[in-house]
Amino acid sequence: MDLSDATRMILSESAAHPELLRVTREAHDRLARGDRVQHTELGWMLKEAARKNVYPALRTRYGVAAFNEMVLVLGREIDRQAPVPARTR
Repeated sequence: MDLSDATRMILSESAAHPELLRVTREAHDRLARGDRVQHTELGWMLKEAARKNVYPALRTRYGVAAFNEMVLVLGREIDRQAPVPARTR
């Protein structure tokens, strides 16, 4: 699964939530064009989908394994892009 597939999964269940739908559609469109999506947007999508209780519908529609893979793919990209905080001594 790639980032485009992961965002498409959230997009498929976000119609009832206009802001989630808008952000996810924009992210998916940019990924489809080969553009990069910022980790802050990807993180917001995951949090908002959880807050709007979209996760149960995703698990039902795609299965637990695909849902877990979606979260993993998005989480890895967020982790890859996120800045590493400076250590304080």
